[in-house]
Amino acid sequence: MNSPAASPVLICDTQPVSIEGLKGLLENCADLCYAGGICSLAAAFDMIQSASPAVVVIDKALGISAIIDWLRRLSAAETKTAAVVWGLGITEAEALRLLQAGARGVLRRTARPDLLITCMRTVISGATWIEDGIFGEPEKRTDPRRPQLTPREHEVVELVGQGLRNREIARRLGIQAGTVKIHLKHIFEKTGVRGRYGLALNGLREKGAISLTTI
Repeated sequence: MNSPAASPVLICDTQPVSIEGLKGLLENCADLCYAGGICSLAAAFDMIQSASPAVVVIDKALGISAIIDWLRRLSAAETKTAAVVWGLGITEAEALRLLQAGARGVLRRTARPDLLITCMRTVISGATWIEDGIFGEPEKRTDPRRPQLTPREHEVVELVGQGLRNREIARRLGIQAGTVKIHLKHIFEKTGVRGRYGLALNGLREKGAISLTTI
């Protein structure tokens, strides 16, 4: 049975059966409780404004673009509700956009039930939780013995974090797209990070935009 201090969880999902399943899962958690289940982002926003749940779990099937716009609206409203997005087939690009828009947790619908509970508990604590595998290999920490990035490489990293592609970065910096590719090769070698999405994720963490936890 939930305690009076249990953190309320709102479910926003396209499938009523999923809402019922998550409701049953929460009934077994003393520190979490079911705050309601709805099927639209508009209704979720209204309920957050009136009830201030600790967490809202959002179904990716509601549409990535719509969810991103909704997350930005939620951030602008300065609520204390942490948003978790789950869905089938979440790509690196989608996960990064969701984090940049304000999502605190990202995982697949195929995740084990205990991982969803861990995700909710983590975002309630103020950290950010991402399911392993969404961004490929686990994040690698920068070896302090590695060569430092040059000022130009820092510029490339910043623009990658903004979601720009190589040709767009080249136009912004007044260089060739092939030169951007070479810069990225050197950046990956120096940082030990694999892939541009991992690089953008590192940038968000270093700026303090997210406090990343993965399980």
